[in-house]
Amino acid sequence: MTTPIAISFSETDLDALAGAEGKLAVIVTPDGKLDQSARRVNRLTKGALVRLAESDAWDKAKTGDCVSLGFPTGLAAEALLVVKLPRRVSVEEARRAGAELAKAKGKAALTVAAGAFHRAADMSFGLTMRAYEFTDHKTGDPSIGEGALFLVSKPEDVSAEAAPMTAVAEGVFFTRDLVSEPSNVLTTEEFAARLAAMADLGLEVEILDEAELETLGMRALLAVGQGSESPSKVVVMQWKGGGDEAPLALIGKGVVFDTGGISLKPAGGMEDMTMDMGGAGVVSGVMRALALRKAKANVVGVVGLVENMPDGRAQRPGDVVRSMKGDTIEVINTDAEGRLVLCDIMWYAQDRFQPTGMVDLATLTGAIIIGLGHENAGVFSNDDGFCNSFLKAAGAEGEGAWRMPLGDAYDKMLKSHVADMKNVGGRPAGSITAAQFLQRFVKDETPWIHLDIAGVASVKADTALAPKGATGWGVMALDRMIRDGYEAE
Repeated sequence: MTTPIAISFSETDLDALAGAEGKLAVIVTPDGKLDQSARRVNRLTKGALVRLAESDAWDKAKTGDCVSLGFPTGLAAEALLVVKLPRRVSVEEARRAGAELAKAKGKAALTVAAGAFHRAADMSFGLTMRAYEFTDHKTGDPSIGEGALFLVSKPEDVSAEAAPMTAVAEGVFFTRDLVSEPSNVLTTEEFAARLAAMADLGLEVEILDEAELETLGMRALLAVGQGSESPSKVVVMQWKGGGDEAPLALIGKGVVFDTGGISLKPAGGMEDMTMDMGGAGVVSGVMRALALRKAKANVVGVVGLVENMPDGRAQRPGDVVRSMKGDTIEVINTDAEGRLVLCDIMWYAQDRFQPTGMVDLATLTGAIIIGLGHENAGVFSNDDGFCNSFLKAAGAEGEGAWRMPLGDAYDKMLKSHVADMKNVGGRPAGSITAAQFLQRFVKDETPWIHLDIAGVASVKADTALAPKGATGWGVMALDRMIRDGYEAE
């Protein structure tokens, strides 16, 4: 697994600034005010910071931007990184500044003279999140390089504040690694093995094989994987950090590769379908974060791991399969397979655990990308309060999420002449009809959220806290929702 960059916190030592090697960062306000560390650096560099603060370049810089001064006079550092931040900043601004530092540091060691800056922990989190590189299949040294030292007024307090953030970052990195892995490496068996290894963190992990899934009646899920040499599996992860209350259930689609099956996808871009297990990746990352930070909550994560291949044994358009619930489904398009995986494990989670609420995540539809692009995940829910708690958490963590509608009119589009329902409702409102399909497998008493993360799980350009590629979207938001709403005092 990709290990987050090593970050340490130490008490500010003004005399050490001149000799700091690698790169040195200081904070200057938009109006040019310098804190104690910046004033010392300004004297050492013969007024370089004041000249910068009076320049047009400083005026043009945005809040959180980082201006680099190369080989500064009076310092051992190879570069002086000047961060533009007001004294009072939001969490998002502090994290963005940290991300900018991550981009500027390169392989060099970094010393951040943060002093009494009140969001030093958030800045360190932004640095950690952006300093990610998936190098498992590359030769040569990674570009992340050495770690970072934060010089702060109260190192023990900042370190304690940063510790749970580091756990979340490790959960995000776990998700990013899973989503980034090629499918010849991350088979269903390898995915299950990586989750089983998290038992070392205190999670209870069970792996259900095909015989057990058949006994349970998960024929919709099994139908998706019947054309693959990789055996279908369901992995159940339990974190029991709370009391006797029922758990929150997190459900993830884990299609390790999606060819579309007999309804074969076009060749162009099919290589991106290594990320079609993104929902299961997020669930896995959240469970890892909860275990690492010893969350005082009960949470169960259930992921369905399958591969959708066009073998002679693969399901065909027109087939009818029976779900664990007992409903029959006419398979119109074998490329609408994720909902067949989810419907069985959603029903299983409700049947077995009677959860207080259920959140499913899936790279489910291309239609959500047409509607929301790559800025927001689609959010569908049967419960306003439950939904709003997630939207609030996503907003607090800067993860884009937008609520989408549900309704009977959309549900009618799934009517089948030969079975209880079709697995697709046609091109119009494709992401909504997919959610309506899933809602048929939600019990009346279960608050439920469906997150369509097709547009946000892996992207082609850098985001605020991640390089291009796998983002780990959702780990921060779900961890925040659990921390705010489910953890025992």
